[in-house]
Amino acid sequence: MSETPLRVVVLSDTHSPRFWKGLPTAVAAHLDGADLILHAGDVCTADVLDTLSGFAPVRAVLGNNDRPEVAAWGAPETLEVELAGVRVAMIHDSGPAAGRPARMRRRFPAADLVVFGHSHIPMDVSGEVRVFNPGSPTDRRRQPYGTLGLLDLADGVVRQASIVPLPR
Repeated sequence: MSETPLRVVVLSDTHSPRFWKGLPTAVAAHLDGADLILHAGDVCTADVLDTLSGFAPVRAVLGNNDRPEVAAWGAPETLEVELAGVRVAMIHDSGPAAGRPARMRRRFPAADLVVFGHSHIPMDVSGEVRVFNPGSPTDRRRQPYGTLGLLDLADGVVRQASIVPLPR
């Protein structure tokens, strides 16, 4: 029997308050109906996590720009969790692009999916392990638009993964 997919919204690099000056309308539109929100670090201030928690449970990891309050909120350096039978690992900085899937497989040998941030470059690559970066909804850097990620997980598989461009 097939289970109902777990709908996960994936964010990273919101950089509050420099770039995240309150919940962007384009992000809020995707949070309604979420079962879980993953934040892959560089939240910077814990109020972002509090706001997101008003929509769904939030799991976050620490980024290199996060203030101590984000750790106090409950964000560890790495996270490994099973979601709808999918073994998900999360880390902020996955290192250089070259060799990333193999490196993440060594770092998280049990993971089916590794979620990361730091680069602000959206990515969904399957290899030795699937690696997924939602990009940034607020600090697009050299990207044409801000982005977030959506995952549907069920029955131990990633049924759907998408990078969603956000209007400016």
